[in-house]
Amino acid sequence: MRKTTTLALIATGLIALGCGSGATDTASDSSGGDKASNSSGNEGGTKDEDKPKTAKIGQPARDGKFEFTVKSSKCGVSKIGNDVLGQKAQGQFCLVTINVKNIGKEAQMFDGSSQKAYAADGTEYSADTGAAIYANKNAETFLNDVNPGNQVTGVVVFDIPKNVKLTKLELHDSPFSGGVDVALS
Repeated sequence: MRKTTTLALIATGLIALGCGSGATDTASDSSGGDKASNSSGNEGGTKDEDKPKTAKIGQPARDGKFEFTVKSSKCGVSKIGNDVLGQKAQGQFCLVTINVKNIGKEAQMFDGSSQKAYAADGTEYSADTGAAIYANKNAETFLNDVNPGNQVTGVVVFDIPKNVKLTKLELHDSPFSGGVDVALS
């Protein structure tokens, strides 16, 4: 029992250190990339530099080491998978197909669970990583390391109430990054 507890504590500490070091790199890369995209006149305001203008479906949007391009969004899906292996939505599934390109100089992990979706009233929805397993044949959106210059395309799944319509996504290169907005309508 003691060995198990000790190993669990060591593993947790190593994960925490790894996440913290990624946050430092992401912050410096995020501000550097945002300054270049905001060079049209925003001077001195760090908040404006953290949040560049909102992209639309089909337009690239950058956060840290990743360039995201939302390819499509489809809501109203009641079940993902097949009769044997699958998942039924609590409300409705929204399937968002995203291309993720690593624009940095080192590998970066893409995690679908770091992505967020919003309704018009500002309600935030988190990604459903369990359902995403059935929506992606090769697990493209679950803890996938992407090397510099490489890209992956995958489906991020959101389980939202049937009467809700998503209006924007907030995409992140890591759980600690500032994120970039992409309008869905």
